[in-house]
Amino acid sequence: MEEYFIIIVRTILLYLLILLMFRLMGKREIGELSLLDLVVFMMIAEMAALSIDKTKDSVFRSIVPMLLLMGIQMVFAYLSLKSKKFRDLIDGKPSIIINNGKIDEREMRKQRYNFDDLLLQLREQNIRSIADVEFAILETSGKLSVLEKNGQGDQREQEGGFTIPLIIDGEIVEENLRKINQTNLWLRQELRKRGFQNPKDISFCSYQDGEFFIDIIDEQ
Repeated sequence: MEEYFIIIVRTILLYLLILLMFRLMGKREIGELSLLDLVVFMMIAEMAALSIDKTKDSVFRSIVPMLLLMGIQMVFAYLSLKSKKFRDLIDGKPSIIINNGKIDEREMRKQRYNFDDLLLQLREQNIRSIADVEFAILETSGKLSVLEKNGQGDQREQEGGFTIPLIIDGEIVEENLRKINQTNLWLRQELRKRGFQNPKDISFCSYQDGEFFIDIIDEQ
């Protein structure tokens, strides 16, 4: 009877602790968990389960490593917030699977993403044919973001079609410039036309359908 009482107390204690830890680590939807989040959450859950099962061991033998994992996750989250390079290293980058209606097989192979995966995720979004898709981006969470054609097919003329980040945390994303067939010099000239002299002053700049969205660092 005493053992069952210990199990009940530990279950309640660890439930409240994990609830508090997840609150401290920030709000994220399950489908938006990064690889780091997923690993940390799985390890914390496993330690909690072992602690409940092994009633003869001190509960603090599980609580200490759980708190350590929470600390590591919070430090990594802070570094990811401050550094795009670190964020890309931990979370990876979104991948364009379909660009202007054309499938990028090389990128699919790189991501180990096959046509069955693509068709499945398109069906989940009620899209019956790949031919209906203008852009498809595989997010770091594994979710596929899709922009359908507007009904004019390949005859429509547009420069972007999908929001393309060109500057993130003051760093120019050269890879995305190449995707829209533009250069670093072109971007700097466009920014100067709009009164922005230094890209490092910009927290986020995106380009879509010939229009820029620009947000200054720490602008209130």
